[in-house]
Amino acid sequence: MVAFPLPPKAIEAGYRVIGFDTVGSTNAEAMNAALAGDAGKIWFAALQQTEGRGRRGRKWENPHGNLAASLLIVPDAPAANLASLGFVAGVALNAALARLMPAASIRSGIDGADGAWSGKVGDFSGSTARQDENSTSATGRARIALKWPNDLLADGAKLAGILLEAQKRPDGKTAIVIGIGVNVVAAPEGLPYPATSLAALGARFDAAAVFEALAESWVECYQKWNNGQGTAEIIRAWRGSAAGIGTEVAVQRNDGVLRGVFETIDDAGHLIVRDDEGHRIAIAAGDVHFGTTATLR
Repeated sequence: MVAFPLPPKAIEAGYRVIGFDTVGSTNAEAMNAALAGDAGKIWFAALQQTEGRGRRGRKWENPHGNLAASLLIVPDAPAANLASLGFVAGVALNAALARLMPAASIRSGIDGADGAWSGKVGDFSGSTARQDENSTSATGRARIALKWPNDLLADGAKLAGILLEAQKRPDGKTAIVIGIGVNVVAAPEGLPYPATSLAALGARFDAAAVFEALAESWVECYQKWNNGQGTAEIIRAWRGSAAGIGTEVAVQRNDGVLRGVFETIDDAGHLIVRDDEGHRIAIAAGDVHFGTTATLR
C-alpha cells in the first residue's frame, strides 16, 4: 500500500482513501466496492495501473509515478443530474492545479486566455481573447484548459482524463465512480494525439501532492454541485476554462462527423456547435477535434 494524504477538509467531510503502488484499475476497485455495498466517499489511488481504461473502452496508459485516482460516491440526486459530475471533476482538477502551480507557470481562462483563477468555483477574472489552440504565450506560461467532455489540456496536449461509470448497488441505489488520470511524471507514448505531463511543464511535485490538492478541491466543488442544484454554477466555472470556444471543431458521433464552430457549453453541459448552415446543434456525447484536426473523416 502507498500513503496518499487526505486534506483536513476531506477528512471532515467523511472521505477515505486506499492507496496502491500498482493496481489493475482504480475504477475496477471502486466498482467492486460499490457492488459490495460500500457507502461511498472513498478514493482509490495508485502510482500505476496496468489495466486502466478511458472512454469507449480505450486503454489508458499509466507510467509509474503518474496519478490514477477513482472516487466512489453515492449521490442523493436525480438520475438526470448524475452526468454533470464529470464537469464537477473537471473543475475540481483544474482548481487543484491552479492551487499547486504558481501563476507564473500556468494560465487558465477561456481557451487558456491570460487571467488568474484562485482555484475556487466562480472566482476567475481574465481576458477572453482567443489564441491558437497549440500556442504558448510570450511569457512561456503553459495554457491549461478543459476540453469537452472529459480532458484537461496543457498547450493543446492531453494532461489528464476523466471517466464516469455508474454501478447499481445491492440496495438499488446508483453509485458513481469518477476515474481521474493525471500525467504527473511522464506522458504515455505512441498515442494518436499529443500528450504532456506536469514534469514536462516544469512542475516538481509528485502524485501524492496532486491527489491531496484534488481531494481538497473536490470537496468544495461537490458541495457547490449540491446534488445537482448547483450544476449551472459548475458549468459556468467549467466554461470559464474551456478549450476551443470560437474555433472550428469536428465531433465524431455514432452517426458520423459533425463539423462547425464550437460556440459554447450550455447550462446542461451540451456542446453547442453552429454548422455551415447556421444551425445551432446541441451535442451530448462525442469525440472532439479542434483546428487543423477538425478535417477528420
